[in-house]
Amino acid sequence: MMKNFNLLIVLMFLINTLSAEDLKNQLDRDIQGVMTKVTDWRHHFHKFPELSNREYKTQESIVDALTEMGLEPNTEFGITGVTAFIRGENPGPLIALRADIDGLPVTEKLNLPFSSKVKTSYQGNEVGVMHACGHDAHIAVLLGVASFLSRNTDKLNGDILLIFQPAEEGAPEGEEGGAELMLKQGLFEIEKPDAIFGLHVSNFKNGQIWTKPGPIMASAEAFRITVQGRQTHGSRPWSGVDPIIAASDIATTLQTIVSRRLNLLDSQAVVTVGIMKAGTRNNIIPSTAMLEGTIRTFKDSYADQIRDEIKLIAENVAAAHHATAVAEFKVYGGYPVTVNDEELAKKYSSSLIEATNGDFFEARVPRTGAEDFSFFAQQVPGLFFLSVLLIFLLLHFSIVASHPFGVSPRLALYQSMISVCLLFVLLVGLLLVTSLFLWLCLAILPLLSQLPCRLSFFSPPLFCIVLLFRYLVCLSSEAATHFPLPLLVRTTPLC
Repeated sequence: MMKNFNLLIVLMFLINTLSAEDLKNQLDRDIQGVMTKVTDWRHHFHKFPELSNREYKTQESIVDALTEMGLEPNTEFGITGVTAFIRGENPGPLIALRADIDGLPVTEKLNLPFSSKVKTSYQGNEVGVMHACGHDAHIAVLLGVASFLSRNTDKLNGDILLIFQPAEEGAPEGEEGGAELMLKQGLFEIEKPDAIFGLHVSNFKNGQIWTKPGPIMASAEAFRITVQGRQTHGSRPWSGVDPIIAASDIATTLQTIVSRRLNLLDSQAVVTVGIMKAGTRNNIIPSTAMLEGTIRTFKDSYADQIRDEIKLIAENVAAAHHATAVAEFKVYGGYPVTVNDEELAKKYSSSLIEATNGDFFEARVPRTGAEDFSFFAQQVPGLFFLSVLLIFLLLHFSIVASHPFGVSPRLALYQSMISVCLLFVLLVGLLLVTSLFLWLCLAILPLLSQLPCRLSFFSPPLFCIVLLFRYLVCLSSEAATHFPLPLLVRTTPLC
């Protein structure tokens, strides 16, 4: 049976946020019915994924679902975005909830009834399309939240702004999209939320939630380096300039930016080359080669330095190969650092703890993944958290039981288990050491028996030690089958 822990987390988190105790009781009664719909929605969106700024059928399905709930969906923001308000009947804040809706150019390998069979063209290549990043789950969860809250507006303190955002994975080159475009078109100008919340599924421990105050995800931008050489026949490389060799050297040297040029004591950054394209035939050295990669940082100053270093390396390494190179940045746009509002994170950590039955932790370090939720969080206080969820399953849900703020009972159990495991490792280590000592003694004893009598006083105590350790080893091994005790006694005279 399809499971969804995230729906409950979002609902319980929101219920705590809006201080509506009656909603908790109603959730107990309604959750199973909501879950049936959430499972169907998730299967549908997973089966029919669409790429960024091309989510037309996805948009249509979301609009139909919201309309059936009695809401009034709005498609004016973002090329394929959908928004809607749920108006509570009691005074309170305006809370925005955001889900991204686009898929990725990935071919699905599983053969499930709801597996994606969609094919399309992406950057000139025929590719499969798949919700490989879990956005199908995000859509289904937010629709589940909308379904529940739209039927309980009498218990809702405040209003909800639902944001189904397209193109989180990045708009196609030359297009605008995502959160940045929705804000540019005035999403928050008519009614500005008091806060915005977002989540992302992951694939770590089942049912766990984590977040952190301050920077939680990196900035991201793509760079492109075009290397210009001179075409020639592959049999006469000296007659031309090989851009492939130059591009390969550039790609290798780029890895020294983080390892040798940034202060590792202070910086957190990633420079990755993900695409290298050149040539059309095996025996022709082409005239050009192209590299594309990504830059991830948590400080704007480091992003500026990395751009300067990429430009410097590209131009000079290419020149060393008698080629030229041009570096471009933010070729598909870029995302700023995702920063959680510290007061918001502190205030609502207890809600996340309750919603997860204590299986929540505050991360010490941010992630080098990126999110355009960062644009929303620049406009209003934002809190982004990660729900640890297997990508093809919506996780098991259960009604939450609150406990005092602090270390969760499960975490305390894990700490106890770790202590027991460490003790076991120490005991095993001691056993191995004593076993080694035994074998050494067995090798030395025949030699000792041949020593002069003035050294013979070592033999009886040594024999006793060997005998005791032999019994110890026999408790947990088959050593006795190889060195029977009578043989040991016979071959070790007491002198």
